Amino acid sequence: MRVKTMRAVTAVVYAGALLVLGGCSLFSGKKPSNPPAPLVEFTQSLKVHTAWTQSIGKASIFTFSPVVAGDSVYAAAADGTVTRIDAATGKVAWSIKAGMNLTGGAGSDGTTVAVAGEKGVVLAFDAQGKKLWQAQASSEILSAPAVGQGLVIVRSQDNRVAAYDVATGERRWAVLRTLPTLTLRSAPGILVVPQATFLSLPGGRLSALNLTNGGPWWEMAIGDPRGTTELERIADASGTPVIVGRDVCAVAYQGRVGCFDAGSGTAHWVKPFSSGVGVGSDGKNVYAADEHGAVSAFTVDSGAVVWQNKQLANRVLTTPVVLGNTVVVGDFEGYIHFLSRDDGALKARIRADSSPVLPNPVVAGSNVIFQTKSGTLIAVTSE
Repeated sequence: MRVKTMRAVTAVVYAGALLVLGGCSLFSGKKPSNPPAPLVEFTQSLKVHTAWTQSIGKASIFTFSPVVAGDSVYAAAADGTVTRIDAATGKVAWSIKAGMNLTGGAGSDGTTVAVAGEKGVVLAFDAQGKKLWQAQASSEILSAPAVGQGLVIVRSQDNRVAAYDVATGERRWAVLRTLPTLTLRSAPGILVVPQATFLSLPGGRLSALNLTNGGPWWEMAIGDPRGTTELERIADASGTPVIVGRDVCAVAYQGRVGCFDAGSGTAHWVKPFSSGVGVGSDGKNVYAADEHGAVSAFTVDSGAVVWQNKQLANRVLTTPVVLGNTVVVGDFEGYIHFLSRDDGALKARIRADSSPVLPNPVVAGSNVIFQTKSGTLIAVTSE
């Protein structure tokens, strides 16, 4: 059974996390045994407000991620819309149609913006929205392309990683990684740094590849497959790895969270953990939201637990991001929650819309930017 057959096996896969609460899909009509926690009443100790909002097009069944490059944020939608917006003011610089439906995006280095089209097409545009080139990957792409160091890098659903010349679209290299029998239909990200790219892969692998030729530098297992069936043994690496000092930190679904030496892959610390989204960091702590909605803070140097907040249980949280003195997450009902960086206490809440918040928010200056399933792109800030 291959990736495409996951649609028939899994109840619902959303935003890189199984949207299954106590064994029942949110859309099954059955009352889940572990329902989403109700929103708790609390005295808001932080003033938050919407800096700007734009409607950019619906995500459909896909996981789209905005990207910040320079003073702009780029975003894509399932209907083929690609939009460039001023990150500070929310003013639309341009909005174009890619000419086909999209399945992933966006990625940008500030000069080139790349998105993934249906049937594995890779599309690149310049910073003014003019199409530069089109290339064909080996299969469907669900993750946003990564743009950097003169390359556009994608991972397709057959687990092939390919790099294209950012100027011409010529394929520079491609490598095929081992694909487990079953995987989450998710969108783990790609991180590009000088000389290397770091990828979260199916099977719970964190991989570092040489940018020159795609050769492996190192690969570590952060997943921990358990159980007797293939479905029970799904243990995919999740979200986009983050660089924290000389470490790269990452997390896996049914696996572990940890930080590893970026050069060698040596584990500095790992902790049992399960998450369908990525991690965030402020350089001091690593923040992660587990599959049950608990948000935890771990010290970067040792992985010691600083705090944990379980008030958002089963609310299908996004990757945590840091804004000022807060850790910010979105949830499946469109709410955005601000937690204290010091102790995890809830400080404020605001709502983007009533649809699920997609899992990969980004920070631009004093704003944190979220994209929702129904097509809202919202920048939120605190005072």
